Amino acid sequence: MDTDFIYCRHRSPAGIKIEEVSGGEGHSAPVWRAMAWQIYKENGKDGYRDVTHTESGAPLLYGGNERISASHAAGLLVVATLAPVPGADFEVYSPQTALGVDTEMADRGQVLRIRERFMSAAELASIPADDVEANVLAWTVKEAVFKAALQPGLDLRDIVITELPEPAPDSDTRDARFGTATAPLLSGDTSFRLYSYRHGSHIVTLAWHPEAAVFV
Repeated sequence: MDTDFIYCRHRSPAGIKIEEVSGGEGHSAPVWRAMAWQIYKENGKDGYRDVTHTESGAPLLYGGNERISASHAAGLLVVATLAPVPGADFEVYSPQTALGVDTEMADRGQVLRIRERFMSAAELASIPADDVEANVLAWTVKEAVFKAALQPGLDLRDIVITELPEPAPDSDTRDARFGTATAPLLSGDTSFRLYSYRHGSHIVTLAWHPEAAVFV
C-alpha cells in the first residue's frame, strides 16, 4: 500500500540544517525522486526553492547564498544546508562552504564487494570485511567528504578516515560522537569533521570543514 510522503527539518548538533523527505512507497525510483525533490522545493521557509547545479554537478539553490548538499537512497532524500555566505563562489572549494552529505541503507551488503575501490589498505585492515553496517558507514563518509571537497578526480581511497563517527540513533541526539577525515586537496591535506545518524533503516553522514558557516 502507498504511504504519504513525509517532510521534516531539523538542525544537527553541528549546526547544519537538515531536511528529509521519506515515505511514498510504491512509486518507481525515478517518480519517487522527482516527487521528493518537488516536496523539498515547496517547503522552503521563504517560499518555493529552485534547484540548479554547478558545472561539477553539485546542487545549488538558484539565487541563494547558502551551500546545499543532497543525497537519496531507497525512499529517503536528505538535503543539508549551511548558513548563508553572501558573495560565495559555489563553483569552487572554500572552507566556509565545504559541505557534503550521503545516505545509504545500513544493510546494503553490495558495499562489501567494492571495499577495495574506496578504502585504503589501513582501512581495509581496521574495518571488518563482514561488518556490513561499518562498511556502509565508511562508504557514506567517503562520499560525503568527496562532495565537500569539490575536487574532480579525487580518489576515494585517498580520503583518510582518521576516526569513524558513531551513528546516533536518530537525528535529534545531542551527545553524538563526531568523526574526522582528511583529503588531499590542491591547497594541501585538509581535515573534515563528520557526523552520522540513523534515519529508520538508513545511515546519514555529514562532512564539513571546521570553518564552515554553520548555524549558531
